[in-house]
Amino acid sequence: MKLKTTVIIGSLILIAGGCTQNPLHTQLEDYMDAHALVNNFSGTVLVTRNDSILLKKAYGYADYEWKVKNTIDTKFSLASVSKQFTAAAILQLAERKKLSLDDRLSKYYPDFPKGHLITIKMLLTHNSGVSDDVEEIFFSNRSIKQDSVINYIMQRPFAFEPNAQTAYSNTGYYLLAMIIEKVSGQSYSTYLNEQVFKKANMTNSGVSSNETIIKKLAKAYHHKEGKLIKNPYTNWERNIGMDGVYATIEDLYRWNKNLFDSATVLTEASKRQMFTSYNEHNFGYGVLVNPFYNHGRDLIGHDGGFYGTQTSFNKFREDDVFVGILSNNESPSYLLAYGLSAIAFGIPVELPYEHKEVPIDREIFSEYVGNYEGIKIHQKGDRLLYSEHDIELIPESESKFFRADDNNRTIEFIRNEEGEVYQIIVVKAGVKEIKKKTG
Repeated sequence: MKLKTTVIIGSLILIAGGCTQNPLHTQLEDYMDAHALVNNFSGTVLVTRNDSILLKKAYGYADYEWKVKNTIDTKFSLASVSKQFTAAAILQLAERKKLSLDDRLSKYYPDFPKGHLITIKMLLTHNSGVSDDVEEIFFSNRSIKQDSVINYIMQRPFAFEPNAQTAYSNTGYYLLAMIIEKVSGQSYSTYLNEQVFKKANMTNSGVSSNETIIKKLAKAYHHKEGKLIKNPYTNWERNIGMDGVYATIEDLYRWNKNLFDSATVLTEASKRQMFTSYNEHNFGYGVLVNPFYNHGRDLIGHDGGFYGTQTSFNKFREDDVFVGILSNNESPSYLLAYGLSAIAFGIPVELPYEHKEVPIDREIFSEYVGNYEGIKIHQKGDRLLYSEHDIELIPESESKFFRADDNNRTIEFIRNEEGEVYQIIVVKAGVKEIKKKTG
């Protein structure tokens, strides 16, 4: 019998109990190996249960030009997974009475329009109404100063009145990063390094810089017209708060352990605040509480995506299952995490395969038109379309179609004994969902 081996991660111990002989490990590895082969996944993956490794593996290239492979200690930009670190820093400062979550934005920016109506809590929960259409204006600008960014944000029209609605706002988290700097007297990077990363023993994490050479940092590549290309310039002096943090997959696991099993960074009271849902979109502070992809389980998670980067952080608290995925070529980490977690919970998942269009009689499309528990299937001419976004469905058989924008999502139309279409099987990243026809 193979003895258990112990993998030491900083101050943490992960037990890999002969995982190469574990059927669950084989299922998880087969799933990701297939995504690497069929869909060119590039990045790192870590799945654990009760601190035992179910899957830990690297795929693809950190540098496509030089064919440098990703490894487990490759560092990746986290995109919006960075938001939970911003939220943690705000909560720390609140614990130390340096600020209050009820503070108004006008306290820090007296001239900010409607600043007297916007609280720090509203910025954390995406209820502020602050416009989020400023990304291309200043994130890619090499020379724009902080004051110019703030002034530009202040001139933008509000998406809605503060606290009247909910809408995801990267800009709100940029403002939180600026508040951290004002209150702490340190740069956002310095504060996170000293008060978060060091305390969580995240020795391979930091905040991206325009100038600093970061060892083993993966380059990111995004898709354009079906090809991978280099990322555009990103001004990391400004792309912070909502983005900016980089880490290895093992450091992301360390953060998970600290966040859920330790009070080194945050008190239990602060974590309860962080993990509470405050609106209809299930936003906590920098995380989502039981998002729609939770398999009916208790999940705290967040995904990220920004020019080539796709990331996913997921902790199923009651099951003590962690799923982390970091990608540097826009592989859909959030969907892959959905598939991996399904496998971990014993839910049947199909492996990816190459989808090919086949000719069929398109007159049959009229039989597929209808509403299926929130999914609208309609027809325009000889095209079958998915949802109000008019995503074309491409036939791979007479009854099964894949989406033109993502062939990892398929729709299969199912007939009853009378030959009438009465439900569809929707497959996302291999996970099947049955939707009954409602009209």
